[in-house]
Amino acid sequence: QVQLVESGGGSVQAGGSLRLSCAASVNTYATHCMGWFRQGPGKERELVASIDSAGRSSYAISVKDRFTISQDNAKNTLYLEMTSLKPEDTAMYYCAAHRLAMSTMYRCARRDADFRYWGQGTQVIVSS
Repeated sequence: QVQLVESGGGSVQAGGSLRLSCAASVNTYATHCMGWFRQGPGKERELVASIDSAGRSSYAISVKDRFTISQDNAKNTLYLEMTSLKPEDTAMYYCAAHRLAMSTMYRCARRDADFRYWGQGTQVIVSS
């Protein structure tokens, strides 16, 4: 079992920055894909960024070059650095994880249904 706890959300003006954190109850660095999802008002949940045990990261087109995903193995913590925030980034942000498998070449999944572990979410509000 992996328990995930997000923090760092808040309200910010457009153009501002926030850093989200996700503390994991166990060390997931070598065994799990870690990802950030978000769900805005009236929108479906979408994968924002993910990172695997080899450090390969992937981003949604809408956040590429503005958001950076990283993890601190020693602290069992995942981060999402968000810059140049836009009102459309307003959403509940969720940390999620799934075990990597040889069958998928130890790569991150893309669908939220494939992520087994979820945090409670942290709200991000970007005002114009």
